[in-house]
Amino acid sequence: MKAIITDSYGGVENLRLDEVPKPKVGPDQVLVRVKAAGVNPVDWKVAKGWLDPMMYVRFPLIPGWDAAGVVEELGADTPEFAVGDEVLGYVRRDEVGQGTYAEYVAAPVRTLTHKPAALGWQQAAALPLAGLTALRSLDRVGAGDRETVLVHGGAGGVGSLGVQLAVLRGARVIATASERNHDFLRSLGAEPVTYGEGLADRVRELAPGGVDAAVDFAGGGAVQVSHDVLKDPARSASVADGEVKKLGGQVVWVRPDAEGLAHLAGLAAAGTLTVHVDALPLAEAAEAFRRSESGRTRGKLVLDVP
Repeated sequence: MKAIITDSYGGVENLRLDEVPKPKVGPDQVLVRVKAAGVNPVDWKVAKGWLDPMMYVRFPLIPGWDAAGVVEELGADTPEFAVGDEVLGYVRRDEVGQGTYAEYVAAPVRTLTHKPAALGWQQAAALPLAGLTALRSLDRVGAGDRETVLVHGGAGGVGSLGVQLAVLRGARVIATASERNHDFLRSLGAEPVTYGEGLADRVRELAPGGVDAAVDFAGGGAVQVSHDVLKDPARSASVADGEVKKLGGQVVWVRPDAEGLAHLAGLAAAGTLTVHVDALPLAEAAEAFRRSESGRTRGKLVLDVP
C-alpha cells in the first residue's frame, strides 16, 4: 500500500510517500480502507521525537491517528462491524508506528464508530481527535448552561469545535484568536478577543465578574490568563501547557471514545456541529505539517487518500 513514512525523528524533510506492506489485522481490529486522514499537531510532534519520553515509536513511522474509511477485512472477534461499513475513528494505540496517513490502517474496534451517511469523508476524518479533545476538555471543567466559558485558540481545529460545543450547551463563549479570525468566531457564536499582551484585561471588559470555566487549546501562557480571570481556578484545563496543574487546573489528553465520537458524528451529520476543513492530497503531507506547525490554520487540516 501507499503511505507517508519517516525512517527517523526529524522535520518535514524526512517525510516521503512510499510503498509499504499492508498492516496485519489483529483479533480485535478491522482493516479500514482510508478515504481521508486528519492532521493534528501531535502528528508532527511525534515525528520530531517530542513525545519519545512517553510513547514507544516504531520505524518506519506512518503518522496519523484520525481516519475515515470503509471496512474491508474483519478480525477474528469484531461483531461490531461488517465488511463495507463506513467508519471514522481516533485510531491511537499505546505504540506509535502504523498510523492513518496510508491507504489502509488496522484499527482496534474500540477506536471506531459508524459514519453517518450524511457526513462527508473529509469532515469525518477531521472530527475524531479534535472533537473528542474539545468534548473531554469541556467535560473536565464542567462547562454548562448559562455559564461564561473562555476558549483559548478558538479558531483552530480543536477550538472551533470547542466553541460550538460550549454554545450548544447553552454557555456564553469568549474565544481568543487573531483579529483576522474574529468574524469566523462570531459565526460560531463566540465573542472574540485578540490574544497577546493585555488579554486578561480584555476578557475582564467582557466579563467583569470573571469567567466560570476556561479551556486552553493554544498554549503560550494562556493558562496564566485563565487563572487570572477565573472565578474558580480549578475549572481550568489545557491540552497544551502542563503548567496548568501548578495553577490548580487539569491537563487533558484525549482518549479513544467510540461513544463520544458517535455523539459528535451525529451532531455533525445533522448540521448542528460544523467541521471546517482545509484539505490536501496525501502526497502533500509535508505541506500539511508546515501549515500545522505555523499555528495559523483555520479549522482542521485533512489529507485526501486516493
